[in-house]
Amino acid sequence: MSNAFIDKLNAHVALSRDDVALLEAECANARDVPARHDLIREGDPSGPLFVILEGWACRYQILSEGARQITAFLMPGDCCDMHLGASHIMDHNIATLTDARVASIPRERFGHLIATRPILTQALWWAQLVDEGVLRAWIVSMGRRSSVERVAHLMCELYIRARNIGLNTGDELELPLTQIVLSDALGLTYVHVNRVLRRLRLEGAMRLRGGVLVINDIVKLAELAGFDEQYLQRKLKRAA
Repeated sequence: MSNAFIDKLNAHVALSRDDVALLEAECANARDVPARHDLIREGDPSGPLFVILEGWACRYQILSEGARQITAFLMPGDCCDMHLGASHIMDHNIATLTDARVASIPRERFGHLIATRPILTQALWWAQLVDEGVLRAWIVSMGRRSSVERVAHLMCELYIRARNIGLNTGDELELPLTQIVLSDALGLTYVHVNRVLRRLRLEGAMRLRGGVLVINDIVKLAELAGFDEQYLQRKLKRAA
């Protein structure tokens, strides 16, 4: 069975057979995790490196008044916080959004891989570069983009990220994110997110219905968002 983590890294850096075998062995402990389950919580001692093999997850924080801010969406092939070895206490939560299959690599073992496998380290650095680019894009959205630009930008990002790992079918993507989840990621109210999605639908750029994102015009959506795909290390194009 294909390993989404290995596929993602191998798409950018040609891993050796030994590197692939090592990663397969490290992911052999994968387990099924139900939706809405915390893998680790803020304040916990730093745990292993989690690798999402199937399903969706997120990073989030809970504010003092109880509001949730989602700070990242994690798709198959993503790993959570490669810098954990330098931290002793978690400063955020990681939770599944859907039923998921998750592998865990102990911090000590991960540190050994980084220290002894230069090509693997290069691939992981690339993955971290993309993660940091996504974080910067989200910061810009929260600080400067209008609500329409913010929603359109996130839809472009999720579509391109999904396309890069083969999750979408043509112009459609199964998007298991409720409008409440989207509002927690975008810093907008549920009602505002609903209004923006309606506007994007009426303008013929995209529609979101029944957990499926349909891109009607990716170029128009990208123009509305001011979307520049460079931070994802891939080129934006219409799906075949």
